[in-house]
Amino acid sequence: MANGQWYPPEWPERIRALAEGTLTPVAPRRAATVMLLKDTDSTPVVHMLRRRASMAFAGGAYAYPGGGVDPRDDDRQICWAGPTRAWWASRLGVDETTAQAIVCAAVRETYEEAGVLLAGPTEDTVVGDTTGEEWEADRAALVARDLSFAEFLERRGLVLRSDLLGAWTRWITPEFEPRRYDTWFFVAALPEGQRTRNASTEADRTVWIRPADARDGYDEGDLLMMPPTIATLRQLGAYATAAEALAAAPGRDMTPVLAQARLEGDELVLSWPGHDEFTKHIPTGGASA
Repeated sequence: MANGQWYPPEWPERIRALAEGTLTPVAPRRAATVMLLKDTDSTPVVHMLRRRASMAFAGGAYAYPGGGVDPRDDDRQICWAGPTRAWWASRLGVDETTAQAIVCAAVRETYEEAGVLLAGPTEDTVVGDTTGEEWEADRAALVARDLSFAEFLERRGLVLRSDLLGAWTRWITPEFEPRRYDTWFFVAALPEGQRTRNASTEADRTVWIRPADARDGYDEGDLLMMPPTIATLRQLGAYATAAEALAAAPGRDMTPVLAQARLEGDELVLSWPGHDEFTKHIPTGGASA
């Protein structure tokens, strides 16, 4: 393989069915993922996890902490610092309740999968060490969905720090996938005093890695990734510090990236608008090229 681009083996058949009109796309679920950065002497590094090889979807692929939105976070008022819900609604292209839920998902998933919490007791503070039995019990309850994130914040007397997040990009799973997500990607810096750990049951490894090194690993075929992951890594490589990346976030285009599949002669062509490197030509006989 020329690079570490991951494609499910069933894609050609499903693309064919979509092109022929025999496949009805499923509605995508809302999701959020966070590119967590920290500075080193030379360049920022990003926190990534490797999905277990046994996972049905993208097993062995490197990704960022993330997951689906919890509908319970749509309407409940929570203590909130930073840009208003109306500002986030405009930035994310959704209504205010959906914006709150997406931001909550970004912060919650970072805590669930990396042990890092972008919240504090006041609007200008962040919690320190989040290890310990009580913290772990709450984290496990969030993972099990026994506790909503809004309830967790209220129980702990915490304020969600939306100002510590920057909306970066938005990708929607292709229409031919059986499991689809409408995913908002965020960028954030590791808060002082906190540290990451592999808290995800879906990951067998976590790393702090320079975006350039992750990119090279992908290009050489050593690191497996899905298109949104490598695309965002290439973008992050332009910034010398985590603060620079966060400062650039408000100016980034949030138009959703959605793969397109079409028939061209005896080939199926799969492409992502604005990302030509991911274009895939699949002979109608089923072999990939």
